[in-house]
Amino acid sequence: MSCDYIALANAGVQALSPYQAGKPIEELQRELGLKNIVKLASNENPLGPSELAVAACRKAAGGIYLYPDSSGFELKKKLAEKYSVTPAQITLGNGSNDVLDLIARAFLEPGKSAVFSAHAFVVYPIAVQACGARAIVTPAKAWGHDLDAMLAAIEDDTRVIFIANPNNPTGTWVDKTSLEHFLGAVPEDVIVVLDEAYTEYVTEAEFPNGLDYLERYPNVVVTRTFSKAYGLAGLRVGYSISSPAVCDLLNRVRAPFNVSTVALAAAEASLNDEAYLQESRRVNAAGLKQLGAGLDTLGLEWIPSVGNFIAFKVPADAAQVYQGLLRAGVIVRPVGVYAMPGFLRVSVGLESENRRFLEALPPVLDALASGAPE
Repeated sequence: MSCDYIALANAGVQALSPYQAGKPIEELQRELGLKNIVKLASNENPLGPSELAVAACRKAAGGIYLYPDSSGFELKKKLAEKYSVTPAQITLGNGSNDVLDLIARAFLEPGKSAVFSAHAFVVYPIAVQACGARAIVTPAKAWGHDLDAMLAAIEDDTRVIFIANPNNPTGTWVDKTSLEHFLGAVPEDVIVVLDEAYTEYVTEAEFPNGLDYLERYPNVVVTRTFSKAYGLAGLRVGYSISSPAVCDLLNRVRAPFNVSTVALAAAEASLNDEAYLQESRRVNAAGLKQLGAGLDTLGLEWIPSVGNFIAFKVPADAAQVYQGLLRAGVIVRPVGVYAMPGFLRVSVGLESENRRFLEALPPVLDALASGAPE
């Protein structure tokens, strides 16, 4: 008789489904034999990595037979100088997802709860449930976070609140006034996570910088990543900045050597390449305008975004539209898991990649509308 290994897992893990990442180019090549493929599914930087980062990777490669610096001393030093904090406030992670998981592991357990919004980053419910804690999901407001509803949802057993700013996959954002009111009302024994994975792309004057609130609110944790604007998604390096006391707790559950030697070197070098970062912002701003205008021309509803992606609604079964785009060699992201039926998400690419998507979409929609094969 075979063992029921699912029954051996904790109750939270038993009910989980694995995270579904955006389809890799190689996978679509294997499935359909296509060669000319555009991937606009995972909010990656279409510029590729910084040349400084690539050079740093090559230099660091000679040392990969040794374990990395588990403390990430040099990267923490650079981050501390850049953001006027101390290294004792910085926790490094294998991408910011890793740090989000560390926060959940440090503060959540059965009998505790966490608050997050509907349509928010799917890692939140995964991290919460894996710890056996209870998720309190608040209704969204105009596809974004309703901070008043989140505040009202806090219960005696609540230990963590997750706020994605900007939010993935909707691209919505919380302004300074709303956030400041919210932080002033949250009990000090509730950790407020400001997930700022896309903050480098935002240009709105009223967009808050989470780091500005650390001194006033020691329960705030800001998480960021090198995967998006810095173009290092394949190396997996992120970080959080918090009070030293919270940072100490996160480092107690952080796995040793969780950021590789090559990733540490690339992240350090990326912080030196301001020209690359500015070009990333320029390309993204232009791409958002191009995609928004193209979707308007097609008469499609879309959610205004300050990230590097746009969620848009299709007048057909979203799964069929997704499949039709795949057959056209364009990979976008289904967002059904975010309780957004009828929506897909497209990442900002280069001008030619955005155009490829906008040209591929109408024939797919027309074929589905007519019932004809694509």
